[in-house]
Amino acid sequence: MSRVLVRSIGATSARLRTSPPMRTLLRSSISTLSSNPHIKVFPDTPTPGTNLLTYLDTPTPALSVGTTTAIPPTPASFSENPKFLPILNKVLEEHAQFDPGLIAQARAFAGPGAPSAARHDNRKKLAGDGGAGGASMQGGAGGAGRGGHVHLSDERNPPDFGRIAYPEDILGSLEVDGTGEVVGRLEPSGTYRILTNQGILGLSPFLRGKLVERLKAEAAKLPAA
Repeated sequence: MSRVLVRSIGATSARLRTSPPMRTLLRSSISTLSSNPHIKVFPDTPTPGTNLLTYLDTPTPALSVGTTTAIPPTPASFSENPKFLPILNKVLEEHAQFDPGLIAQARAFAGPGAPSAARHDNRKKLAGDGGAGGASMQGGAGGAGRGGHVHLSDERNPPDFGRIAYPEDILGSLEVDGTGEVVGRLEPSGTYRILTNQGILGLSPFLRGKLVERLKAEAAKLPAA
């Protein structure tokens, strides 16, 4: 083999070694929402001018959050995937009680310093009176060593201290005993909205990880394209 040929092969090999893997190139080309970089944006091929929003790395309409005709999405441009919220609620029912942030919130609420004003504000909010959202003490009736309920809220619009979230930001509620321990599983609020004027679904790292795990498991069950 000539010296020229050997040199050519060596140069080609060096280029292959230094070129980034195709997977890296693909990932770098995926767009995400500025308000939630964990949600990917893909063109919805069957519908020109529409984008698919998903937690998965591939555009899977059946498991998407929904579609939007504008980026960033707005309540007017967004169409929710009706199959997504039931999956989300199931994940929260199974795992919310283990979320570190919610556990800390429950213990703080049940402590002797839990303010009665926050509890009163909570009863008004669930009755539909509106107002600012909750914080580390988003409790229901009870607290101060007597137990009650705490709310799991979307992180897109953090409430002021001592208050609870707007109904459309409350994912669900969990019962807390007098010692601050979470009892049972989360009950969906029925008032939660995936996207509001304040932004799109935002979960804690723990719950987001559980949601992505479930979506990947569901994607594996889908028939191959």
